[in-house]
Parts: sequence; structure tokens; C-alpha cells
Amino acid sequence: MSKNEMVVKSDSFPMISEEVRKEISDKHRRVSQTDTPKHFIKKKMGMDYCEISYMKSIAEDEYAPWNWEIINTEVLGTEAFVVHGRLTYTDAEGVVRIGDMVAAHRIQKKRGTDEFVDIGNDVKASNTDCLKKALNMYLNIADDVYRNQVDDLELSDDKKDEILEVAGKCSDGRLEEVKKLIDNQTLNSANYKASYAKLKRESESWFLI
Repeated sequence: MSKNEMVVKSDSFPMISEEVRKEISDKHRRVSQTDTPKHFIKKKMGMDYCEISYMKSIAEDEYAPWNWEIINTEVLGTEAFVVHGRLTYTDAEGVVRIGDMVAAHRIQKKRGTDEFVDIGNDVKASNTDCLKKALNMYLNIADDVYRNQVDDLELSDDKKDEILEVAGKCSDGRLEEVKKLIDNQTLNSANYKASYAKLKRESESWFLI
């Protein structure tokens, strides 16, 4: 295996129940949907980024104990410093997970020369960039800043009860069909109104027969 190859692994991948899997999924969805406070969001070259202090604070609150380890570093000539790091963190129900990340930071030089500005700062920035990418990718921290949020389309319990009640007035077969559509999120918040209206008309038709 090449020393530059990124590895994502777990030494003891746990067998988890469906309940635990759902708790992990719900936790990551909640963290992902959390709005990052505006004073922790900065701009660089027109792009938003999040301060590492905030990301580490959320990691401590939600995924402790966690650890960041530098696996390998490499200098690409005089152009960039590369870091390969490994994030170990504790998820819901104490499930320990591991994820690797690689990031490169351009080495700053004095204008018109090959003289480095501050190589120590470039090394530090490479590590910070790598850690931030890992905290975002694996822990979903600051997903709003890095445009990684996914709309939550799952129906609320009230809407589930509402549409199942209408489906039940159609037929038992229709009720089971709607339950399956809800479970796999084919029927979701994006198409709820249209689906409810259709079932409502169908239930009224059954009532008139």
C-alpha cells in the first residue's frame, strides 16, 4: 500500500442494532441541522469557513472522548505541505468510530522570491485544515457553513398519524402501502400535501360507494 493512500478503517467494526443505528443517524442529523453562530463564521477569498475553536467545542460536547492523530506528513517540493490525519470519536451509545482525512496547504513565499514566509505556520495550517475537514465530514459539524446539509424530509409523527388515518379509510391494502412509503421516505414532507389530498379524495370516493 502506498504511503500516500488514504485509509478509512475500524480495527473492531461493531455489530449494532437497528435502534442504535437510528440513534447514530438521528444524532448526526441533529448536529448537521444546527446553525453555526455567525461570529464563528469567517471569510477568506470570498469563501465561508468556520473557526476551529467552535468545531472542537461541538466535538467535545457531542462526540467525546475523541482524538486526532497525525499519521503521515509530506512536503510536495516547495509548493505544499500535506497532512494525513486520523479522527477517533465516540458516537451514540458509546460506539467508537475511526475516519481518516488528507489535506494540503500551500506554502507561502515572499513575493517574487522562493523564500518562505513562515513554514511553521504553513505546517500548523495544514493540520488545522485536515482536522476541520474530518470534523465536518465525519461529525457533520458546521454543515451549514460548508454546504453539506441535507434537507430532513421525514414526516413528523403528527403528519404520519394524519395521513395513515386517511389511508385507513380507503382500505387495509392502501394503509399498508402508505406505511411502506413512509418507512422508506418515498412519502415525505416534500410531497405530503399532494399525497394527503389524493388520499383524501380516494377515501371520500370509498365512502360514497
